[in-house]
Amino acid sequence: MIKQKVLFLCTGNSSRTQMAEGFLRKMAGGEFDVVNAGGSPEELSPVAIEAMREIGIDISQHETKDVAKYLGERFTYLIQLCDRQKEPACPIFPGAIYRLHWDLEDPQHSDLGLYAATRRVRDEIRRHVENFVQNGG
Repeated sequence: MIKQKVLFLCTGNSSRTQMAEGFLRKMAGGEFDVVNAGGSPEELSPVAIEAMREIGIDISQHETKDVAKYLGERFTYLIQLCDRQKEPACPIFPGAIYRLHWDLEDPQHSDLGLYAATRRVRDEIRRHVENFVQNGG
């Protein structure tokens, strides 16, 4: 069976996409070929690493990547994780069959504080990924 390819995409690629990839790998095992990228990649968030470590998922070896790395590749799913209100320039990617958008706040721009916002977004991502896996994509 050919694995469905998933690209998680957001602006900074420092936390939301990293957590989403970690969840999908944990929940779906080898069912998907999953990567993540950003339009303007930043450094991997140590707070996101810690938030995922709290629930037993290690993303400390993940790397941030520019979406340009994947131009020319085809993906079954493109899942954008940008906050439409605060990130109108969420990157786009042309090579996907299905496009999903999970409207998630960037924890770095939250009024809650970085740790609380990261945990809240982590839990929102978990719910989205659980639904994605349960529905077969």
